[in-house]
Amino acid sequence: MTLNIVMVEPEIPQNTGNVARTCAATGARLHLVGPMGFTPDDKKLKRAGLDYWYLLDITYYDSLEEFFMKNQGGNFFYFSTKAPRRHTDIEYPDNCYLVFGKETAGLPEKLLFENEERCVRIPMIDEARSLNLSNAVAIGVYEALRQWDFPKLLESGELRSYHWGDQ
Repeated sequence: MTLNIVMVEPEIPQNTGNVARTCAATGARLHLVGPMGFTPDDKKLKRAGLDYWYLLDITYYDSLEEFFMKNQGGNFFYFSTKAPRRHTDIEYPDNCYLVFGKETAGLPEKLLFENEERCVRIPMIDEARSLNLSNAVAIGVYEALRQWDFPKLLESGELRSYHWGDQ
């Protein structure tokens, strides 16, 4: 099973680094659509992703038009606070694309309007403007993976021995 995460014009390198780490830890592919508010070699981006960069499958695009041209026929789901249905009401197929907009403006209104049946919202209180972008991506990623029964992910851990007084 393949999951694709798309960040359209991300502005904050730390958010993108956090999303990259989530993608690396879950095996999701990351698609970064420019223009971005930072460069791919930004230290803040790398620091947020820590030492997970070697695990990433990442593709860069100059524009949304280029992204759609190179990913024709994809199953796209657009995350937006303006969406009419919950993200949990959708069945995510293999090789789907979860698409997220930039921190200050979200996804373009035209894109949302033309794809309203594929727009989804993460529920939150009315007074909240939005979630942090990297948190929203993590929620979307784990909902899709939950539906797929977490393929290829380690589902249990093991406690190490602990002795009173150990730090």
